[in-house]
Amino acid sequence: MSSITSLAELREKIDAIDADLLRLINERAACAVEVAKTKIAQGEQGTFYRPDRESLVLRRIKDMNQGPLPDYTAVRFFRELMSSCLALEKPMNVAFLGPEGTFTQQAVVKHFGNAVKAMPSATIDEIFTVVEGGACQFGVVPVENSTEGVISHTLDRLLNSHLKICGEVEIRVHQNLMGHVANLADITEVFSHQQSLAQCRKWLDKNLPHAKLTAVSSNAEAAKMAAANHQVAAIAGRVAAEIYELDILAKNVEDEPNNTTRFIIIGQQISSPTGRDKTSLVVSTGNKPGALHQVLEPFAKLGVDMVNIESRPSRQGVWDYVFFIDIDGHCEDDKVAQALVLLKTNVSMLKLLGSYPKAVI
Repeated sequence: MSSITSLAELREKIDAIDADLLRLINERAACAVEVAKTKIAQGEQGTFYRPDRESLVLRRIKDMNQGPLPDYTAVRFFRELMSSCLALEKPMNVAFLGPEGTFTQQAVVKHFGNAVKAMPSATIDEIFTVVEGGACQFGVVPVENSTEGVISHTLDRLLNSHLKICGEVEIRVHQNLMGHVANLADITEVFSHQQSLAQCRKWLDKNLPHAKLTAVSSNAEAAKMAAANHQVAAIAGRVAAEIYELDILAKNVEDEPNNTTRFIIIGQQISSPTGRDKTSLVVSTGNKPGALHQVLEPFAKLGVDMVNIESRPSRQGVWDYVFFIDIDGHCEDDKVAQALVLLKTNVSMLKLLGSYPKAVI
């Protein structure tokens, strides 16, 4: 009897805690509504979303968390809470690389929560266009994969857009083979995005050497095609299998177990410093000796850590390149600001793509 009584008491305690949680959650939501009213009264327009503020809140939650819930779960809970509160303040549209079921859509949910309106776009270029035109406040685009490197189309579009990078999010990519095929030997063709096909190259060569590999615009589009043809299969994420009602024929077929894709958030907004930031920029030096050294020297001189550097053809002349650079810190930080001033004297073009909070988790 004592164990039954103890269980009943524990359930009663949980019910009381749930009641307190619900009251506090609604109290927080009411505060969010008041925040919106205050901002409107002060003449603020546009989106009320502040990537720097949200990053600070989530980091504080992560730092305060003592378990037993893991950090990821605690951060995800508060992300959804903030997402719902923000929706009460003002609904927000976010463009992603569609159709539904892509890893880019998963990145939207991880970064913004489920309360935003996710708007599918057919191409990366279209995402930039709808955000530039104001139809969406933000867009989410892939920028690099740990296995296959940078997404060149995203870099090229950043070069010619006035939009800023105002956030980043990382997604651990687990690829799955899916379809309505009874046996792998019956598969005649496999559809997927070209990046995903490359990420699964070894597995495909070993297990489906007879199948034709066809690149399409997105993994979700591949799943959609596999749903309409029982002789083909798709490589995509688990969400796509659920949406298009496909059987998962093989799980985690990516060649690298730590396969991760980094996505950036693009918008009109400039983020304030948070203390854990990243700055992205692009520079052009012209085709001259020692050009790369001149790019690197200011950062080395002032002790600014360089996270990444990628070169792309400038399309302004033969063998003329631009360099996309990620560095630690915010452009308003003293050392970073000094380095950028020095860098500007060494290059023919410098464009600041954005300073933004690093991915929280």
